[in-house]
Amino acid sequence: MKQFSEMIQRLRALHRAGRFGTASPGAAPRPEEAEDRLVDLAAFGSNPGNLRARFYVPEHLPPRAPLVVVLHGCTQSAAGYEAGAGWSRLADRHGFVVLCPEQQRENNPNLCFNWFVPGDIRRGEGEALSIRQMIEALVTRFALDRGRVFVTGLSAGGAMAGVMLATYPELFASGAIIAGLPYDCSRNVPQALRQMKGQGRLGEHELQARLRAASARDGRPYAGPWPRLSVWQGTADTIVVPANAAAIIGQWRGVHGVDMLPTRLEQVDGFPHRVWCDAAGREVMEEFSILGMGHGTPLATQGPEGLGRAGPFLLDVGISSTRHIAHFWGIAPAPKAAAVQAGVQPAGPPPTQPSPAAPALAAVGASAREQAGRSSFDADRAGAPRPSGEETRPRGVREVIEDALRAAGLMK
Repeated sequence: MKQFSEMIQRLRALHRAGRFGTASPGAAPRPEEAEDRLVDLAAFGSNPGNLRARFYVPEHLPPRAPLVVVLHGCTQSAAGYEAGAGWSRLADRHGFVVLCPEQQRENNPNLCFNWFVPGDIRRGEGEALSIRQMIEALVTRFALDRGRVFVTGLSAGGAMAGVMLATYPELFASGAIIAGLPYDCSRNVPQALRQMKGQGRLGEHELQARLRAASARDGRPYAGPWPRLSVWQGTADTIVVPANAAAIIGQWRGVHGVDMLPTRLEQVDGFPHRVWCDAAGREVMEEFSILGMGHGTPLATQGPEGLGRAGPFLLDVGISSTRHIAHFWGIAPAPKAAAVQAGVQPAGPPPTQPSPAAPALAAVGASAREQAGRSSFDADRAGAPRPSGEETRPRGVREVIEDALRAAGLMK
């Protein structure tokens, strides 16, 4: 527990120093100081996890509207994270309800959701059941569409979003995990700290088995369909290292029946984007690698489509995870300014056979991540402040991707 407390103290110090992002000029107040748009849901069930329920309903709510569940990270509040990510503002434009469960200090003094406590991550128990009860209360109260319930979160909230997708897969159409961890990868504080650092990792088959076991009911495995999944990760994140994003993809590709290699590889707004499609051609998983970004939620707060507010763990890097996630879920249009480049559709052997392009395709993400990591490390070592937005992107990312595609014979 001492190690965990030291980690949180470090997070708080970085939070106060603003090391995880720079607010745009004139963008004050910070998210945690912004107007609280949420209201309390007073009664929603037995609440075994002792969580607070907060929510937002736009003025004009269409019939059978979607529900988006938003989970904050450690040291954050529901209102602060929601204001920074911009979910309620997007709800105003596109007509959905936002539910923001909030951790309480008596459960976790650092306001982290307890994604590493067995009694809080099992179906029908603890914090997972509390969130399930909140969802049922709002769906019933506002006659929401049960086929369009979604969940997302950052860090500990991202890990808890994974818990909800694993334990109640029939409840969610899709989810998004930002700087999170695989389901049931840790069962105590020391294991959680090692996993955050990418140490003591479970094998892919074990992670897949734990995911399937989480959804079993009355001893019978869940038969599907499984929620679609969006994964976001900063390549310079030293709090929850990028190996965890790879582990999440590995855990979920089993239930979706997709190959290790992505179906499509491209750049979106200058960042590597990988997409996996199932046998029917439906996009079931995607991953965004945000080059040079540390621990936090990626934002694009400027311009006509600017959304959210930058602040600690809410990073203005020129791409709006909120907008892209909502588009992936099908509840909002694609960002108008989004630029997509270097798309590829690998041809050749079926997924059950190794593709000759595999080494080059695997190298695309690895080379870009290595370049980003070197740039971030060199800046930190030199004591230079890490810039935000366009300046965080290492030069030559497009060239790295195109060279790898040429080597694979997939691009001239």
